[in-house]
Amino acid sequence: MKNSTGKIFLVFCCTFIVLCSNCFGQISEVWVSPTGSDSNTGTKEQPLASPSMAVRKVRELRRLQQTDPSKSVHIYLSSGRYFLEEPIHIRPEDSGILNNPTILEAAPHAQVSISGGKAIVNWKLLKENLPFLPQKAKGKIWVADLPEGISLGIRQLWVNGKKATRAKNTAGIEMQRILSWNKKEQTCWIPAPKEAHLEQAKGLEFFIHQWWEIAQLRVKRIEVQGDSAKLTFFQPESRIQSEHPWPAPWISKETGNSAFYLCNALQFLDEAGEYYCDPVAQKIYYFPFSNENMLQTEAIASHLETLVRIEGTPEKPVQHFHIQNINFEHTAYWRPATHGHVAHQTGMPMTDAYNLKIAGTPEKQTLENQAWIIRPTAAVSINHSQNIHIQNCQFTHTASTGLDLYKGVNQSLVTGNVFKDIGGNGILVGNFSDEATEIHLPYNPTDLREVSHHIQISNNLISDATNEDWGSVGIGVGFAHDIQITHNDISNVHYSGISVGWGWTRHITVLKNNLVKANKIRLYGKNMYDVAGIYTLSAQPNTQIIENVIDSIYRAPYAHIPSHWFYLYTDEGSSFMTIRDNWTASTKYLQNANGPANTWENNGPSVADSIYQKAGLAPQYQSLLRFANPYDARYDINIEKPVIVELVTAQGKTLDKEKLKVILGKSKISTSSVYQWQNHTVIFDKVQDVYLLQDRLKNAFPDVKIKTYHDLFYEFNREKCGEKKKEGAWKHILLTANLVADPNKQKAYLDAHATQFEKWPEVSKGFCNADFQQLLLFRNGRQLMLVISIPAEADFEKLNPRTTLNNPRVNDWNKAMKDYQEGLEDAPKGDTWEFFKSFEF
Repeated sequence: MKNSTGKIFLVFCCTFIVLCSNCFGQISEVWVSPTGSDSNTGTKEQPLASPSMAVRKVRELRRLQQTDPSKSVHIYLSSGRYFLEEPIHIRPEDSGILNNPTILEAAPHAQVSISGGKAIVNWKLLKENLPFLPQKAKGKIWVADLPEGISLGIRQLWVNGKKATRAKNTAGIEMQRILSWNKKEQTCWIPAPKEAHLEQAKGLEFFIHQWWEIAQLRVKRIEVQGDSAKLTFFQPESRIQSEHPWPAPWISKETGNSAFYLCNALQFLDEAGEYYCDPVAQKIYYFPFSNENMLQTEAIASHLETLVRIEGTPEKPVQHFHIQNINFEHTAYWRPATHGHVAHQTGMPMTDAYNLKIAGTPEKQTLENQAWIIRPTAAVSINHSQNIHIQNCQFTHTASTGLDLYKGVNQSLVTGNVFKDIGGNGILVGNFSDEATEIHLPYNPTDLREVSHHIQISNNLISDATNEDWGSVGIGVGFAHDIQITHNDISNVHYSGISVGWGWTRHITVLKNNLVKANKIRLYGKNMYDVAGIYTLSAQPNTQIIENVIDSIYRAPYAHIPSHWFYLYTDEGSSFMTIRDNWTASTKYLQNANGPANTWENNGPSVADSIYQKAGLAPQYQSLLRFANPYDARYDINIEKPVIVELVTAQGKTLDKEKLKVILGKSKISTSSVYQWQNHTVIFDKVQDVYLLQDRLKNAFPDVKIKTYHDLFYEFNREKCGEKKKEGAWKHILLTANLVADPNKQKAYLDAHATQFEKWPEVSKGFCNADFQQLLLFRNGRQLMLVISIPAEADFEKLNPRTTLNNPRVNDWNKAMKDYQEGLEDAPKGDTWEFFKSFEF
């Protein structure tokens, strides 16, 4: 009995000890697997099925003090894709402690995806005769049922990992131009669509490009009248779009009206890679590429807007929570489907906006408008949290923001992540105005716990972001302080790379002490202008923008002002900042309505090579570059070119030379850049901000006609001669003429110049022989401006005959061009081209 009892006692003790080791102070791992069960224990052998249940289990373990205080608690996700039906909520009770964080991460060597999408399955070739389906699509369309739970349709679809296009009325990157906008009626006139019966299309949407932002409006009614159509929109976006002044639809004879396209109608489903969703019939239709087998294709539609929500309170923040090595993907953004999307800046949708009938507010006496915004959704959203680490993750296939560190986030780290195929902003930090706060008001909250600060954003790769809301940015910082943005690589964004600041104010706020250093920004400004690689707003004491590299801005095809792009741009109220040692391809910068005490030092292409080489991802993170999208060959790269601004006075009137000299000085333009013929005065130079120059000229000379020549449609340079341009100064010969009124001949003239180098190579050979360094040909309407640049010491009258020397084909070219050209209305009879002379001050 004694031995037996002792034996039983020992077994009982051992069992108790084993249980203790699992229950009191020993558990530091919880495992999850797509093949697990939430009724399991959460061990590696018996994993849970959902990350949310794992978070709950760790919460309970910490509550019961059943974790080892000397170890971090790991939630390990095994390989696979985890489809969520609701966000993973991280609460204050899920906090770790110093040196013992809670870590949500992929298991060692695992490939993990957390998805907010729903799989589209059981595709079938469409055999029925679907009304309004385009003829070219018949026999090629595949159809599937919508998954359960998708009531608003599908706004994003990824087929084999590539985002498909919602069926639209233009091909590829092409857009059309609006005809007019009636703000009083809240209507827009467009060219009549070629597709029939659009008035019967349910869910038709209108996407419009306007300055530095876009808007998406739900079409209530379309009325075709001859060659035009009138669009009426649903509320509230109809009112906001027509009442807000910035940015508004652009109407310009010089640069073209705002570009647009229509989307989300079956009539538009005519191109491979497009889809149309019919939420009434609960069907989705897809036009596959020739190499896509729909029986083996993975198709995932967006569903959830947010995947992880880390949410504390000012009194009880979430602390010491880390997320590592996880891919977050397939998020939606539903507001455009329910309210439309009229964005103000940085992708912030407006809830109200209008012009002030009488300008001025207590904070800003000249303010002429008011606006209120809300925040776009994010795949991972963080509020009132401390010591949060987001490391080595991927944010891909999102409809809106990737990562948002909103209010009360501090002492946190975002490093080594990839942001790719992001519909909105890559990363947002800080408050950009509360919903109840007008956007121009300074932000100085009574409770400073609301402010985000001391966050390091480093060594992240952001590529192909902002691809739905083109006015979003790679990294955006609002009212926040001590934010370090260092060594990030940002490329292929549609607007600015990095934006810091909000409020359009010179008032001192919580915005201060931010550092933007050693980032590499390239291939930006893909569609929007009023843009920069790095952009700032408002007073920011001790903010430093240093040692960044900014290069290669796209030539946006529908920019409101084609020259309104910059490498560095300190906008309204920017004050007390240092901008130093930034490498840029030229010094095309803008300082617009800045406040005091900004320091600009040593910026431009002459910055040291050592700074250039160190910018971008640090060596240990450069493997992330394999995820970067390459240059998009559908777009050209902008090279800084001079522009021409022409002032035409009434006959017999002259310009006030002193006024003109003052404007040139303010705009940093040399007086030697001004030329004159009769009552035509021309400024030809590289102008940092032609828009601002135009405004200054209009204010100084209200009775003068001012024309800007943005359309540079022909360029010859010494590369055509197989050599570089000569060193030294140039002088410029400026001439002007008109195209004939016949539109067909105008087109023939432009086509001839577009193909001249291929079909008439003798012409450029003649320019080479004449030692011409450059020829630029601009157009504004019918009027042409030709600029011939030659070495400063040369004589044009002696060089010009060399173009035809032993080269009779040049005479043939010149003779052919005479059929398309004529003199200006006020030119002497029989003259075609008129020469400008240097303006005499």
